[in-house]
Amino acid sequence: MSTTRRVYKIKKTKKKRRKRLWLLLVPLLVLGLGASTYAATLYMKAQNVFNDSYDPVEASAKRDAAIDPLEDNFSILFIGIDDSKDRDLKGNSRSDALMLATFNKDQKSIKLLSIPRDSYVYVPAKGVTTKINAAHAAGGPKATMDTVEELLDVPVDYYVRMNFNAFIDVVDSLDGIEVDVPYEMNEIDSHDKKNAIHLEEGLQTVDGEEALAFARTRKKDSDIQRGERQQEVLKAIIAKATSAGSLTKYTDVMEAVGDNMTTNLKFSQMRGFINYVTTDKGINLETIKLEGQDSTINGTYYYQLNDTSLANTKLLLQSHLNLGPAEGNQTEAVQSEIQE
Repeated sequence: MSTTRRVYKIKKTKKKRRKRLWLLLVPLLVLGLGASTYAATLYMKAQNVFNDSYDPVEASAKRDAAIDPLEDNFSILFIGIDDSKDRDLKGNSRSDALMLATFNKDQKSIKLLSIPRDSYVYVPAKGVTTKINAAHAAGGPKATMDTVEELLDVPVDYYVRMNFNAFIDVVDSLDGIEVDVPYEMNEIDSHDKKNAIHLEEGLQTVDGEEALAFARTRKKDSDIQRGERQQEVLKAIIAKATSAGSLTKYTDVMEAVGDNMTTNLKFSQMRGFINYVTTDKGINLETIKLEGQDSTINGTYYYQLNDTSLANTKLLLQSHLNLGPAEGNQTEAVQSEIQE
């Protein structure tokens, strides 16, 4: 089997609660905002956050016309970077995590693909084949979006770039998230302090620093397992945020996100995401991974993507966006192979 996927159904709360919720989406963040006086304050805060974080880029060359998240299928590239004060970086560091999400309006479904950061791919901004995480260092979000488009042959419509500080604050604002730790971990924290994070094996609730260590480690496995853990973290955040009973902690986290996030999404476009979390069937979130193998080229480690897995992933994402050759019989063939 060349492409592996997992399907998760995240059950919504009762219809009564859903009427009180409104969605704020950032990488690794889905927050419900209540329809009250306090919610109005949060609404204004969220609007200010997105206005301050707005940083447009050129539209995808793979689109013939502008798209509207309220009407069209679309994609978002989540870019995680280690842009901490301790490393004195200015924003165009190498990316530490890349996840592409595609949204299908008719299915009300999301497909989430984790792209290993050491994937050996062509980077247009550099004009060479190298690690995909070098794209961000070469030209920020736009260069990263162009690289992912080159790799997957689908348009990347939007990006959300967030650093580790925002990720930690999001998890902490939810009083932690539940993850299944596969083995005992001793990891550095966000300040690069060695062995500052210790996690036992098993299902447990972790705070922001612990969730970050869980998502980043790859000492005992590989980039593939690392990507799966990042997908698990995102799923856990969505589940916790959409069922959270208290909204009183969201103001501080939105301020932290605003200081540590850039995006080409306008606040008015955020309404396009509400449909994906207010459906009676819950959020239809499917995680996908790119298979491959470790490789050493000229003394440097890379993750060499499997050609068949890559080809099938392209077809799957194209089909989900209702684009190009992935429709019809080819799509059915790919789905059949995936399910075997």
